[in-house]
Amino acid sequence: MIMPQGQQLLLPAKPIFIGSSLLVALLLNMIGNMGLWGRAPWVPDFVAMLLVFWVVHQPQRVGIGTAFVYGLCMDVHQSTLLGQHALSYAVLTYLAIAIHRRLLWFSVPSQALQVFPLFFAAHFIEAALRMLGGGSFPGWQAILAPVVEAVLWPAVSVLLLAPQRKAPNPDADRPL
Repeated sequence: MIMPQGQQLLLPAKPIFIGSSLLVALLLNMIGNMGLWGRAPWVPDFVAMLLVFWVVHQPQRVGIGTAFVYGLCMDVHQSTLLGQHALSYAVLTYLAIAIHRRLLWFSVPSQALQVFPLFFAAHFIEAALRMLGGGSFPGWQAILAPVVEAVLWPAVSVLLLAPQRKAPNPDADRPL
C-alpha cells in the first residue's frame, strides 16, 4: 500500500497495550454506570469505541470473539439481558471489519463521520433487545450517545496511536 504524502509510518501495537486499553475502557464503563450519572443513556460506551478502534487498526488481534467476551462482561456488570451487549458489540465489530480498509484512507475527523452509523447501530440493537426483553424505551436522549462517541473518536485515535508513533531507536541520521 502506498502511504499518502506526509503520513507517518506506525510501529505495530503491542498486544499488552491493546489488552490493557480494552480493560481500562471496561473499567471506565463500569465506573460510569455506578457514578454520578447512573445508567444515563447519553453516556458514551468506551468499550464500543475501543473495539472499533482496534478492529480498524489491528484486525488480526481484535475480532468478534473479543467483542463478544467484553459484551458478556458488560451484561453481567449491568445485570441486563445476557447477550444484549455481546450481540451489539459483535455486530459493531463485524461492521467495523467490513469497512476497516476504507476507513483508514480518510482523515481522523472524516473517520468520525464514518463510524457514527456503526455506533448508532450498536445502540439501536441494545435498545431493541432491551425493549424486547420487557424493558422501557430509553428515551430520545439515547441518540446523543453515538454522537458523543463520534465526537470523541479523534481524541481516542490520537491517544491510542501515540505509542506507535515514536521510533524504537531514535537516531538523528535515520529519517524513520
